[in-house]
Amino acid sequence: MASILTDSLPTPDDLAITVRDRRFGRDTAPKRWWLNDDPVASCWFYALSLTFPRGEAFFIEAVKAHREGVPSRLEGEIRAFVRQEVNHSREHVAFNKTAELAGYDTTEIESRIGELIGEASEQQPIVRLCMTMALEHFTAMFAHDFLRNPEHFHEADVEQVQLWRWHAVEEIEHKAVAYDTWLHATRDWSRWKRWKVKALIMLFVTRDFLRHRIRDTLDLLEQDGISRSEGGRRLFWYLLGRPGVLRRIFPAWVSYFLPGFHPWKIDDRELIARYDSEFADANLPLEAVAAE
Repeated sequence: MASILTDSLPTPDDLAITVRDRRFGRDTAPKRWWLNDDPVASCWFYALSLTFPRGEAFFIEAVKAHREGVPSRLEGEIRAFVRQEVNHSREHVAFNKTAELAGYDTTEIESRIGELIGEASEQQPIVRLCMTMALEHFTAMFAHDFLRNPEHFHEADVEQVQLWRWHAVEEIEHKAVAYDTWLHATRDWSRWKRWKVKALIMLFVTRDFLRHRIRDTLDLLEQDGISRSEGGRRLFWYLLGRPGVLRRIFPAWVSYFLPGFHPWKIDDRELIARYDSEFADANLPLEAVAAE
């Protein structure tokens, strides 16, 4: 087992997963269109955020179900991953409440998300882990682009921007935890079987993730009086034109299907360092987590 992990994992030896326990927007009045006074951009981020509390609970359980017998280093990374995801859920619960306070009815969207998570939870444990791995790759791709391209948060409310930057940094930092756990859990599989399963599940995850997030965004935009046809045109341009996050992440999405893929084949820790240089006093080192 040790040789398989050593040969397969390019996770940097000096990577430290850091739990940054921060809180955002508790003392600021909610603004309906918080991102550049743009309903499309604001509703897209609301639609993403609404998935996080239930989604990240699903991720945590999927990874924890396969932690028995993992190498000690990965065990510590899983503990830190759990702490980070718990904090993310807490902050996005608060962010989602700002959408409600701003006048959006999210009841139907949250109900659909709950049903989808319930269906996913009925899958076999290894499938749940593979779904988590695919969705963690999505969040890491988004995170990279959100931090690399300031255009995403042009003229946005400061507290909301800080929330998304904080979340993005930690998603990059733990982007390989689910993947490394998958490699450990499937260590007795052939490379072909491992690739086939992860590729098929990524295709299904991509279809469902984009379909539901687009639907949720359009539902929110209808509450702003924007028709589905008009909202669809504007959202299409927002996602594929400018700033075009789906266009920008497409090469990283394709890389998931290549032989020898691993999340840390792209080492983007400079984005983490840039953030940490601004908030050095907010960090809780991995060693402190491991000692708990």
